[in-house]
Amino acid sequence: MKLGAFSVSLTVKDLQASKEFYEKLGFSSLGGNVEHNYLIMKNENCIIGLFQGMFDKNILTFNPGWNENAENIDSFTDVRALQKELKEKGIKIMKEVDESTEGPAYFTVEDPDGNAILVDQHR
Repeated sequence: MKLGAFSVSLTVKDLQASKEFYEKLGFSSLGGNVEHNYLIMKNENCIIGLFQGMFDKNILTFNPGWNENAENIDSFTDVRALQKELKEKGIKIMKEVDESTEGPAYFTVEDPDGNAILVDQHR
């Protein structure tokens, strides 16, 4: 199963303080917008998202159709096909994507310990 680029989305209390902290660890901004309360940061192949006031807990994030530089890749498994495969394997989908649609969409699942997993396709 190809889930796409992986990152950890962190809920932060102070976006600027978190940005400065992760810069000291060697991360630099890859995307996002401070004015919109989020930044995507990268250190080599490690990607983190910093999100202030957007959700309650940290999230594991996968982006079908993207590589680690948020660049489109030619061949990928659509988010709807991934959702269907997981449902067939008995995974409960918390927030489903409408399988009759096309293009950008997402679904969410939780692992056995309640960790949120977002599969978010941007194209």
